[in-house]
Amino acid sequence: MPNHILISGPVSWNSIVYLDHLPEPRPHMQFALEDFETVGGTSAGKALHLTGLGRNVTCLTVMGDDEASRRLRPVLESAGIELAAATIPGPSERHVNLMTRAGERVSLYLSTPVFQEPDVVQFRTLAEGAEALVMDLSESSRALLSPAAASSIPIWTDIHDYDGKSDFHEPFIHAASYIFMNADGMPDPLPFMRARVDAGAAVVVCTLGAEGAMALDAVGLHRVDAVPADIRDTNGAGDAFFAGFLHATLSGGSTDGALAAAAAQAVVALEAKHLHPSVEGAHVAGDVERGEIPTKT
Repeated sequence: MPNHILISGPVSWNSIVYLDHLPEPRPHMQFALEDFETVGGTSAGKALHLTGLGRNVTCLTVMGDDEASRRLRPVLESAGIELAAATIPGPSERHVNLMTRAGERVSLYLSTPVFQEPDVVQFRTLAEGAEALVMDLSESSRALLSPAAASSIPIWTDIHDYDGKSDFHEPFIHAASYIFMNADGMPDPLPFMRARVDAGAAVVVCTLGAEGAMALDAVGLHRVDAVPADIRDTNGAGDAFFAGFLHATLSGGSTDGALAAAAAQAVVALEAKHLHPSVEGAHVAGDVERGEIPTKT
């Protein structure tokens, strides 16, 4: 598929549980305000938003052979994503996300697929003609960074709440031309951003939550304010932001223009119950609406 975007990374099946406050570290009881099941994972979020923006997207991922994978596949494929999923015996990735209406989140990983060496020949075939390679954090993506770099296709990565110390993140950081992160892991991300641009990165972007985002490139520092939103769910907002920036950049936009497009795209995720509005129309098995129930502790 020419002129497509290849995304390598995790997809998951998530249980979302809303509470009026996150649990305290003591034995107690809480009632959920709402819970439902839905597609998750950083690569799924990026793929859904890029497809929604009209991009041809292939998602290279790993799934198990359990019920979670049987729920995941139709949701992603019905959105128009070409799914190149290696299926291995055992569980798929599953999370329980404990959420508050203020956007606080604790993600509990219930299972992850057993690692197996990725098929490099398949990766090279899928990458042919791609406009961008999105290498999301995962063991499989890490193992594919060398052939990704050899392809000469621009590499984009999202290091999330990188703290400046994690050895796992280092190969992604050094391979990528476009680096995205949030400020949760660093009190001052600017020195890191400057170091990466000085080392040859085209752009380093740091999201700042309600304060918007900033990007550093060879020209200098750029900033964008967060776009006001009627927030429904904060899951996937960072992936939507990433997708908006990538789409705008491939369309010829400047860093400032890409930041503005990214901030607008984040609203699409924030105002949707699921990662993207396209999932609303898909059959999401196990979706349970509980309504408002007072919390007791």
